[in-house]
Amino acid sequence: MFFNSVELKALVDAFKFAQGAGYPYTEELERALKKVENGLHEEQRHDLSRQTNGLDVISPARPPSVVPLLRDLEQAAKDGRTVRIAYRKANEEQADEREVDPYGLAYDRNEWYAVAFCHQSQGLRTFRVDRIVRLEPTESGFEKPERFSAAAYFRNQSEREREADGPPTDIRIEGDPDTLNAVCGHWHLRHYLTERTDREARFLLDVPTMNKYLPMYLMTFGTAIRIREPLELKRRIQEMAYGIAKHYEGDPN
Repeated sequence: MFFNSVELKALVDAFKFAQGAGYPYTEELERALKKVENGLHEEQRHDLSRQTNGLDVISPARPPSVVPLLRDLEQAAKDGRTVRIAYRKANEEQADEREVDPYGLAYDRNEWYAVAFCHQSQGLRTFRVDRIVRLEPTESGFEKPERFSAAAYFRNQSEREREADGPPTDIRIEGDPDTLNAVCGHWHLRHYLTERTDREARFLLDVPTMNKYLPMYLMTFGTAIRIREPLELKRRIQEMAYGIAKHYEGDPN
């Protein structure tokens, strides 16, 4: 088997991206790449090193438990084995235990997600893998739907979750670039992004979906963002913030 210089460079760069993504089989991939490199003569190895030393992939911080979790989830999906997980949602301190049937994994916007049938909710749900505190196999099995694709599920989920088919409203959010990256990176919201600058993000979203999902999500960013439009969304967040402040008003503790 022979590779030209561009193909060899592509293999090394692909390894760097896999490593940066937290791919659970990077050690095996590295060993395979070493076998390829060992078959090169000295001049080819030198040329490969020269071509690939200009690209680096910065890995986001992840708990060390993510890699074994990815392996266990992939194996459970392959074997059709139900697993019991302790899952901690965003902004919640306590983990919630549930049994799920993992159908597949997806890597999106620097995060790994498991798409699984949740026995507790009796429906398909997505679980961010780094929020899984514990995973245990069970004796129960399941049958995954034929030709199921986690990527296709992600692509179609936003349209399925729309609350209305009426005309969309323009949503304008200001913030610093890093905060807007986090806002726009939300797996559901990003499908409605229409324009993005360093200081502003614009979305088109129907009003019922906006009112149901956005106020609580956007409140988690506190004063790091500012809603410019629509006035309805701004007022809804003001009401929620006032209600929280009122709840703690006069609390001696």
